[in-house]
Amino acid sequence: MSHRTVFFVSDGTGITAETFGNAILAQFEATVRRVRLPFLDSVDKAHQAARQINHTAEVEGRRPLVFTTVVNAEVLDVFQHHCRGMLLDMFGTFVQPLEEELGIKSNHRVGRFSDASKSKAYHDRIEAINYSLAHDDGQSDKDLESADVILVGVSRSGKTPTSLYLAMQYGLKASNYPLIPEDFERRKLPPALATHRKKLFGLTIAPDRLSEIRNERRPNSHYADLENCRMEVAEAEAMMRREGIRWLSTTTKSIEEIATTILQEVRPERLEY
Repeated sequence: MSHRTVFFVSDGTGITAETFGNAILAQFEATVRRVRLPFLDSVDKAHQAARQINHTAEVEGRRPLVFTTVVNAEVLDVFQHHCRGMLLDMFGTFVQPLEEELGIKSNHRVGRFSDASKSKAYHDRIEAINYSLAHDDGQSDKDLESADVILVGVSRSGKTPTSLYLAMQYGLKASNYPLIPEDFERRKLPPALATHRKKLFGLTIAPDRLSEIRNERRPNSHYADLENCRMEVAEAEAMMRREGIRWLSTTTKSIEEIATTILQEVRPERLEY
């Protein structure tokens, strides 16, 4: 498919439109340029956005794709009548049929984050993010008893992004610890983790992929050498097997897939809403 520009339009943050739109676009081998237009909460702002979309259509010679979660009827009307993009109204597509099926009207709230700052779930997420940042890469072994999960694995196996995703998306307090050569020589876990085995979850990675990632950080170093990566991965996996630690390979998995697998193992109730 030829190049297209995709707009994510909302009178809120636009995160819902972007998340849903990207999930749909992932089904296609398409080269796209993404533009998020949030907080379009007035007719004037809507007209400005429509002009931007129409200008893109003129320059590129084809319709942009426009994913929208606009709730305000007057704002939405501007896009329906003045926008020359392919309009994909997610609320109109899904909410209205559900209203008919359920026999009730939706709340028509602007954005799922509109009152988030007042909720306990939001507070818990902020606390989890602060906790995960403070316990990143073995920085602190204080209050590990409060951790929902402690990720272990060699350096650059995906521990930090997974910890932060679990905190930001699900409110889990996720600590992470690197397994280093000294641990392999002792053939034991870092001492701080010995009493928290039930909370441990291991991440591993293919040595060749690990070498590629490390070379981006420290080119031509012993740290990134393929043979060293093979040794570290083999030792880490052997330790996980000895200690009875659940683990998975991050080599071909996205952060979302890794996090969901961990949730299924350690906090399956967090997959329910």
